[in-house]
Amino acid sequence: MAYPKFSVVTPTYNQGQFIEKTIDSVLSQGYNNLEFIIVDGGSKDNTVDIIKKYERHLAYWVSEPDRGQSHAINKGMAKATGDYLTWLNSDDWYTPGALQKFAEVSRQHPDAGMIVGAGQIVDQAGKVIYYKEPTDPITLETLYGWFTGGAFVQPSSVFSQEAWVRCGPLDENEHIAMDLDLWLKIAREGFLFAQFKELQSEALSHPDAKTTAFESLMRVEGLLVIAKHGGTEAIKIGMIEMAQQIDGLTRRLDWYKRNYEIIVNHPFAKILRPIVKRLGKEGTYWQSKVPPWVK
Repeated sequence: MAYPKFSVVTPTYNQGQFIEKTIDSVLSQGYNNLEFIIVDGGSKDNTVDIIKKYERHLAYWVSEPDRGQSHAINKGMAKATGDYLTWLNSDDWYTPGALQKFAEVSRQHPDAGMIVGAGQIVDQAGKVIYYKEPTDPITLETLYGWFTGGAFVQPSSVFSQEAWVRCGPLDENEHIAMDLDLWLKIAREGFLFAQFKELQSEALSHPDAKTTAFESLMRVEGLLVIAKHGGTEAIKIGMIEMAQQIDGLTRRLDWYKRNYEIIVNHPFAKILRPIVKRLGKEGTYWQSKVPPWVK
């Protein structure tokens, strides 16, 4: 059997500081049957200059305003002709040999609608802050349990052209959990999920990443997506966990409110007050973070 053709779509917008590593991770795979597509939303930074450096290696690229990440991915998928498709965000990257491993598993499981490996999230210092091997098996029910740790991470997955034709495109009303929405559609259609434990990708956690900046919104949107696909009973656990977290925060705020006068009038606080004021005047870190009891 010939190795399958992979289409990798990278949506991006103002990610010039990260996208070159993403591009290099795809091109350095050394996989011959590759179609690489980049869809930029009209970046104002150096993203387009970086894309142009590599355009001879791209099947297609464009830079123009779009309606968001889901729309950008859909635009790329409309150009994709691979046997297996995926998207790789411009602050994620593949580990060496990732596409070759996907290809080998595809030959072992030719009927798979999705192929999924392990993935991890790293911080900007390269420290691993989250590692995830796919659940075994991956079913509609295990996907319902996304909020308890997820079935797998998106950059470490590919899906068949047939699965995309039957279950795509992405719902452009979903801006964070659009990947979960697609996976649930694929599972509901009865496609096989083939999984393995080798590390396929790394995702970067940074302040501007949607999964970092909008973590709570991501959780809410994910629960709504699960409910949309029939997981009403399953999301009760997630809703209870969220309620417990909110209750815990409320209790902490109530405690600070009740003990505010005690804290600000404590002798130690009175000693610190002039020191912190002086630091603020000297233009240190504290200048924009002076506590209310100093003023």
